[in-house]
Amino acid sequence: MKFRTLQENLRKTLWGRIEEGDLTGLRLAEQTGFKQAHISNFLNRKRGLSLEGMDKVLNVQHLSVLDLLDPNEVSKRATIPPPSDDEFENVLLVEGTVAAQEPLIVSMNVKEILKFKKSFLRKLRPEVEGDREHWERFVIIKADAREGMSMYPRLLPGATVLIDRHYNSLKPYRKGESNMYAVSKDGHCTVKYVELAGNHLVLRPHNQAYPVDIMRMEEDKTVADYLIGRVCYVGIET
Repeated sequence: MKFRTLQENLRKTLWGRIEEGDLTGLRLAEQTGFKQAHISNFLNRKRGLSLEGMDKVLNVQHLSVLDLLDPNEVSKRATIPPPSDDEFENVLLVEGTVAAQEPLIVSMNVKEILKFKKSFLRKLRPEVEGDREHWERFVIIKADAREGMSMYPRLLPGATVLIDRHYNSLKPYRKGESNMYAVSKDGHCTVKYVELAGNHLVLRPHNQAYPVDIMRMEEDKTVADYLIGRVCYVGIET
């Protein structure tokens, strides 16, 4: 929610108290130390309040920013997943950009909820590097046409890709096999094999008809910062 919207909601709250006889513009000016004209201009939308000014009004009126939020907006941004009390775990399908950037998934970013057996998820070994423990571990993305074909036949366009975001290490999950990773590239998500070459990441497709991508790492980042997670399950509809 934008700051301007919060100010408008504060105006509505204050006008409600004025109309109910619980407040006057003069009293609010005295409480805050502002000139009465300053308060009048704010209430009549002729000017806004600074962040400090708004904080002072909230304080003297015993209000919180939460009191100014739209309940529907709060609900949309509430974290999930819903609890599951059976043998299945709810795993959230999101856009690749959300998988790459959001430690916790909020309801407004959820496209679908899919179920995986808890016994299967518990067997998957994590390999965490850096500050990842607070990230929601499993998320799902859908492979688009290019990503799907670049990793063919391991992926196909529209494939369901389960990502373990607690596995952001280049350590092979199985000896002699290359891990397939969801990788953060320019804020988006790409699925590739990954190798380290100096301060560059080499992103290799499975399908040799597609090019190898070389990505330079920023000086203050490590490989783990770019690895969104290991691909640990692929579902392909037939």
